[in-house]
Amino acid sequence: MNRRGLLVAIAAATLTASSALAQEPIVFGVITPLSPPGETGLGQLVKRGSEIAVEYLNEKGGVLGRKVAISIQDSAGKNEQAVAAYRRLVTNEKAVAVFGFIHSGANIAVNEVAKEIGVPTMGTQTGAGDVTAKHYDIAFRTHAVDPPRAATWLGWAKKNGFKRMSIIAETTDYGIGLAKATEAQNKSMNIGLEIQTIMFDRTTTDLLPQLLQVKAFRPDAIINVGVGQPLDLMITQATTVGLLPTVPMVTSYDAPARPQHWQLHKEQGVGVHFIAFYTQKSKLSDLGEWFVKRYQEKHNEPPIYSALNAFANAVVFAQAIEMAKTTEPKALIKALETGSFKGWSSVPVTFPQAEGALWHNWSPPLMIMKYTKVNQTAADADVAHTLGE
Repeated sequence: MNRRGLLVAIAAATLTASSALAQEPIVFGVITPLSPPGETGLGQLVKRGSEIAVEYLNEKGGVLGRKVAISIQDSAGKNEQAVAAYRRLVTNEKAVAVFGFIHSGANIAVNEVAKEIGVPTMGTQTGAGDVTAKHYDIAFRTHAVDPPRAATWLGWAKKNGFKRMSIIAETTDYGIGLAKATEAQNKSMNIGLEIQTIMFDRTTTDLLPQLLQVKAFRPDAIINVGVGQPLDLMITQATTVGLLPTVPMVTSYDAPARPQHWQLHKEQGVGVHFIAFYTQKSKLSDLGEWFVKRYQEKHNEPPIYSALNAFANAVVFAQAIEMAKTTEPKALIKALETGSFKGWSSVPVTFPQAEGALWHNWSPPLMIMKYTKVNQTAADADVAHTLGE
């Protein structure tokens, strides 16, 4: 082959390779709990939300002219399984971004690997400070961190004139962080609550010993910092020992917003309070309104926050890629840090380089909801307190 022919062949090969790349989908990785001991209910919601995000993006023409695909991996709520999933996603499946995290410990463990590999992560419903407090460039989050969540139930306690509060928390990054944040703010803000803190192993199948300690303490309120099965176990057994419904209990996230709450607890579910980040009365962006409609059509029920947030995570990553005009990690990270993005809320999503856990963090609204009758939906639950009241 002469020189001219060689150049033509090289140009043709380059064009073919570029064309092939353009045809390959942009892959988003999703790491979420789909089997025990993980919070499988939230994992399934994340799966639904991310699947609808792919529909939305591809119906809009994809990203950078390429289709979008997702690869969903089960963390089972285990740190080592989440890390293995991240490595598999970015190495074998060429994922350009990873989200879907529910368990803080799994998110934190993955970030230790991601800071070396460079592919960014986004916490979907992880609250522990260290998810973002280490200020890794790859770590982003769209969820409420520990201090505002603790401030929400402390404000509720102060408004109601409570004097004694029991915190029953799992021994995970999430549980330990929330217990410490509550104790610290109670002291620094001079709220004056007497706080009893009791920790338990997340694999426990019996919380009666802990609840009997709570009963002896005679609190005005109980904070339930269990995730998944322990959260529901605490509600059931607190009723058994006579704490519920006399003593109000607040769950640390919105598990009772799901229909399964009434299937599990029936009349025992009345009077339960829960931290919420979204209700059907929340003010949405046009993107959020689109999602709510599509979710209702597909699943014949209104969406829950986890699904909404997973959908938004994928769409925010897509917007940042369009802004960067590339999927190259450093350019994508820069776009996330400097851009303003449309999420599910009417409030734009930004990731400021702020202090502490607020680094690369966008937070949803925070409120405490209360059920007053059997089979009440989250949309009809009473708002017992809103952060900032």
